[in-house]
Amino acid sequence: MDESPMQRADRIRRRALLQSAAALAAVGPTAFASAAAGVQPRTDARSAGTMFAYVGAFTTPERKGHGDGINVYRMDPASGTWTHIQQVPLINPSFLAVDHAQRFLYSVHADLDEVSAYAIDKASGQLTPLNRQSCGGKNPVYLSIDPGNRFIVTANYGAGSVGVVPIEQDGSLGARTDLATLPGEPGPNRKEQASSHPHECPLDRTGRFILVHDKGLDRVFVFRLDGASGKLTPNDPPFVATREGAGPRHIAFHPSLPFAYVIDELDSTMTTYRYDLEHGRLQPVQVVPTTPPSFTGNNTGAEVAVAPSGRFVYGSNRGHDSIVIFAVDHARGTLTPVGWEPTQGKTPRFLGLDPVATSSTPPTRIPTRS
Repeated sequence: MDESPMQRADRIRRRALLQSAAALAAVGPTAFASAAAGVQPRTDARSAGTMFAYVGAFTTPERKGHGDGINVYRMDPASGTWTHIQQVPLINPSFLAVDHAQRFLYSVHADLDEVSAYAIDKASGQLTPLNRQSCGGKNPVYLSIDPGNRFIVTANYGAGSVGVVPIEQDGSLGARTDLATLPGEPGPNRKEQASSHPHECPLDRTGRFILVHDKGLDRVFVFRLDGASGKLTPNDPPFVATREGAGPRHIAFHPSLPFAYVIDELDSTMTTYRYDLEHGRLQPVQVVPTTPPSFTGNNTGAEVAVAPSGRFVYGSNRGHDSIVIFAVDHARGTLTPVGWEPTQGKTPRFLGLDPVATSSTPPTRIPTRS
């Protein structure tokens, strides 16, 4: 059934908040979270109780920031209503993640070299600061948490490194256990690829391998993380090279098939990889544009997500200002574009999938935009 104008307007308002935030995480009885939070939603979100959302925003003039730190909201999963309950002042919270037990929230900070830790009050959702630790490199843009809730891994964009910071029993952060620099020749884009620029460092769905997407070197590095010592070891092979000038940015894994999808920032493409879960190896299969053939403007790719059903892959376009929708071929893992949804706002840096609305069918109407 098509949406009414009022329903569509309400959906657009909620989308605007998700797309404009520098960072977003959420917790609650359903373990609902955006991609930023790194935990999986249950399917009964609508029938469960209150959830809490944590929204970070840039704060400094250098980042053209108009935010004031992290804002905490109470979310009603049935009505979609958000109620503001707390504002936590801090500088440029650029990416947020909630630990797997939903007891603590962690943030990295644009233009700094720190990770911050906060305790979450389960009843009120409010945050209490614990401490900060250096992640070993300036401008960390992403953090992930290992399956054992023992270590945080950061992608230090400005320094071209990957840091590991331990999580103590009380949720506070210990002194860094490792720091790995990323080797290689910069890509051909003199402005965006002057040096190594890791943009993401998620663990795969086995929790054994860390994949680091280096926009500056046109490489996807793979590391093993020692769950006891917090030390990083390069995989064999240590990386896979992308096309020159692609600028790999973020990855999303298929929930059941041995495939992964990387959105390439600089050339606005989506690359399909066959992924060896046992050995942590990537084999490129396909490269497709994220913008329509008729689009001739400037664009960069940003975020990628796979529907829980595994039938669709989504990517955000900054310039075309849309979400591209790909259908997945379950035999080959390859992608076919089926439409582009306007984001109703400029430069969508991030996207998240609503756990209430992630059905196995595509939208009723899939508008195409040139």
